[in-house]
Amino acid sequence: MWGAPAEPADSYYEVRPECTDVPVTKFKIKPGKTLSVRKWQTSFAPDGQLDIGKTLNRIHRGGIHPTIRGEVWEFLLGCFDPKSTYEEREQLRQQRREQYQKWKNDCREIFPVVGSGQFITAPVITEDGQPIQDPLVLLEANNAVGDGPNSTEIVQELINRGPLDKKIIDWLLLLHQIGLDVKRTDRSLVFYEKQENLSKLWDILAVYAWIDTDVGYCQGMSDLCSPMIILLDDEADSFWCFERLMRRLRGNFRCTESSVGVETQLSHLAAVTQVIDPKLHQHLETLGGGDYLFAVRMLMVLFRREFSFCDSLYLWEMMWALEYDPDLFYLYEEPTPSLEESKKKAKSMRHYGKFERENMKIKTDEAPLPISVFLVASVLKEKSTKLLHEARGLDDVVKILNDITGSLDAKKACNEAIKLHKKYLKKVLLVSFL
Repeated sequence: MWGAPAEPADSYYEVRPECTDVPVTKFKIKPGKTLSVRKWQTSFAPDGQLDIGKTLNRIHRGGIHPTIRGEVWEFLLGCFDPKSTYEEREQLRQQRREQYQKWKNDCREIFPVVGSGQFITAPVITEDGQPIQDPLVLLEANNAVGDGPNSTEIVQELINRGPLDKKIIDWLLLLHQIGLDVKRTDRSLVFYEKQENLSKLWDILAVYAWIDTDVGYCQGMSDLCSPMIILLDDEADSFWCFERLMRRLRGNFRCTESSVGVETQLSHLAAVTQVIDPKLHQHLETLGGGDYLFAVRMLMVLFRREFSFCDSLYLWEMMWALEYDPDLFYLYEEPTPSLEESKKKAKSMRHYGKFERENMKIKTDEAPLPISVFLVASVLKEKSTKLLHEARGLDDVVKILNDITGSLDAKKACNEAIKLHKKYLKKVLLVSFL
């Protein structure tokens, strides 16, 4: 209701009472600005087609009400085409749930802990594929799985199968690491006091690691997946939301012995900072931070550690709304004649996010830089004076940036990112014309 007071959103993501050092959210549900349940429902035509342009504007103005976040995110992440009908989406949802269940069953046949409501935190095989039978290791694994399948029995079953192929070995080697990270992820939230929620997170990450052999699992992915578990009731729907997010970010996690996957974005960040704040860039280079590795965490997990849980969700949805491309759904689906025909339909510019519209003005063959790069650049710009005067080494840079935890404003950060983006494009274009 217009004129009603803003409502703090913390109550929707309850924090355990003993966690007194958790940053308080700055995000407030503002009547007339935040995308409400009523406004969301009235954005659909009778057959289910969504007016995405109106939705994007509302999100940028005031974020999304927590009770509808999950279903709105499914559109922002490209799970569904805004022009699809209720019937088409329900059919697609059922197909995806069946596909997820099939993959999960495949994983369960290899390792019965998957889908058991439990998870492991100790390795069960060696790197050459030999089952571990160390009593202490098995005890730790059994403590982790609780009343689920006994690790000794699982190991024995692996032994009976004979030599394991490389894909299975690589996957089994990841499972305990996923478990260790799951135990650490968002543990300040009451939601994760329940074993079933922890195991659901472990199951999704285990299944994803099975189907994406290039990436598998890397630290940080649990931070990206966790909100999906909280926002969507159905495990399969959470999986597909996470899978769509990983389509955007999986390059960040593809690491080799000589490079980190996020290296490309770090080099883009360096280039942007050099253009918008050359003095700061030079100072960071002098300190030995010209590779910008101190910003890895911000880019890898999209500021999950710099914001409160609630504010990080608010930041993400604003980023996705600003970057939104109405053809996103088609980029992720297998091409079919009907999809190709739908893709050809003209889209109004209002169906694109504000950030994406700016990128579309630039005629270039190169992929546009993601808004996350400009978000980090805006943080560096805001802390520029402090970095220039107080940073005498990379440890100081890291400390100054760590001190921002809980103090950033998500909406302000996005608005500053847009300003820097325009400034960067203007300067780059000016140079290209000279």
